[in-house]
Amino acid sequence: MFKIHQIPALETNFALILECTTTGEVALIDAPDAPPILNACKELGLTPSKIFVTHHHWDHVDGIAPLREHFDLTIYGPKAEAEQIGQLDIEVEPGTTLEFGNGHLNVIATPGHTFGHIAYFLVEQPTLFAGDALFSLGCGRMFDGPPDQMWAGLKRLRELPDATQLYCGHEYTLSNGAFAQTIGPTNKALLARIEQAQTQIDNGRPTLPTTLGNEKLTNPFLRADQIGIAQALGLDGSNPVATFAALRKAKDQF
Repeated sequence: MFKIHQIPALETNFALILECTTTGEVALIDAPDAPPILNACKELGLTPSKIFVTHHHWDHVDGIAPLREHFDLTIYGPKAEAEQIGQLDIEVEPGTTLEFGNGHLNVIATPGHTFGHIAYFLVEQPTLFAGDALFSLGCGRMFDGPPDQMWAGLKRLRELPDATQLYCGHEYTLSNGAFAQTIGPTNKALLARIEQAQTQIDNGRPTLPTTLGNEKLTNPFLRADQIGIAQALGLDGSNPVATFAALRKAKDQF
């Protein structure tokens, strides 16, 4: 049994505390900022021993060094970005399975936002920690690309079970939803998700987690190989990579 504690950090980030209630082991998914994590750990009575890093951007790693002043931590992260992160104890590659508590985390290649971005999938309690590769109703900005690799990574995530709980690195659901609605203005599942997200925000709650099954119905970036998405962009749908690239460019300019 696992508990996931979602901690707001910085302006839009989430820090995630992963707790195995069977063994008592505790880990963090990324470390955007130390103070909110330290406060949460104190309130919850938890002592993390690991950090699983998704990518090298500062708002996911800047909390590592100050947290090491308080906890004995082993830092895991993408081997491809070890030099950029600079604080990894264990460099991991896609396809690796990592033990955590009485469960396992599969490491999935999700490049594009950054060249070595990885996501973690908790096998025994299907949960995806997507970092900035996938957001609710959106995906990460394609800083490093190329689009074919980013699209391939999103397809890997799309293959996970519909019941998978999705946790992301940022609270972007409403802004992503505004764009997604321009692509699928009659998508009933999308409109319902936007309404749900607005209610959650209005009530002071995060819009995450959501389910991957819901994302498959509502997130245009997971559906770049569907003809309706291509047609909304003035394309014929014959090349999903071109559709994805056009979709990401349109979001950048939205």
